Amino acid sequence: MKFRPCIDIHNGKVKQIVGGSLHDDGDRARENFISGQDAAFYAALYRDEGLSGGHVILLNSASSPYYEATREQAVKALAAYPGGLQLGGGVCPENAAEYLDAGASHVIVTSYVFRDGQLSWENLEKMEQAVGRERLVLDLSCRKKEGGYYIVTDRWQKFTDVPVTLETMRELGSHCDEFLIHAVDVEGKASGIEKELAEMLSGYEERPVTYAGGVGSLEDIRLLEKAGKGRLDVTVGSALDLFGGVIPFDLLKRIGNRE
Repeated sequence: MKFRPCIDIHNGKVKQIVGGSLHDDGDRARENFISGQDAAFYAALYRDEGLSGGHVILLNSASSPYYEATREQAVKALAAYPGGLQLGGGVCPENAAEYLDAGASHVIVTSYVFRDGQLSWENLEKMEQAVGRERLVLDLSCRKKEGGYYIVTDRWQKFTDVPVTLETMRELGSHCDEFLIHAVDVEGKASGIEKELAEMLSGYEERPVTYAGGVGSLEDIRLLEKAGKGRLDVTVGSALDLFGGVIPFDLLKRIGNRE
């Protein structure tokens, strides 16, 4: 298990939010933490601590009046830590190269590939052609429905018909370098991980998988490591002391460079 740091940006500010509360209408979200520091500050911190493979996530839609401010923060983070961070949020073939040129090691994609509730193989092929499989992360962020986990898009607001299963991951694994999976129902709540999801993900071994959502304590991290059989990397947001939480960054950074 590796600790993967994060920088979530909403309305031009580094924030931690409750994932399921995010709405494009009015650019609203229930906020756990709003930082007085900019995104470049956190990127430089992660760089100086040698923590690679973190995620910068833009949480505004391209139509939002806050989008440019959010995007500007993201680009500053990439410039502060070239090659050390992945970027997601509104990524498509038309803008992916711009983010890679700005310093992103990978781009993270959900909504462009899972279009209108379905997996678009055509769009996945376009992303592969634009950036190469080795620089593409597929975000299979999901919510529970009808006893299973289904991928959600458009900043976690729309369900697709695509389940998160080992079969799905094996089918997609030859088209990406990594998977990022937010357990959206517990994202930002620091109330415990989705153990059932973690146990399912532990059965996949072909590509790195990063789990995000619900971590509220060091005990949750130990539970995730056990449920995930040590195969899942972890992102911690709202529970981290950097963002007003209780888990010491100084402890987590020690597992940031595990192989």
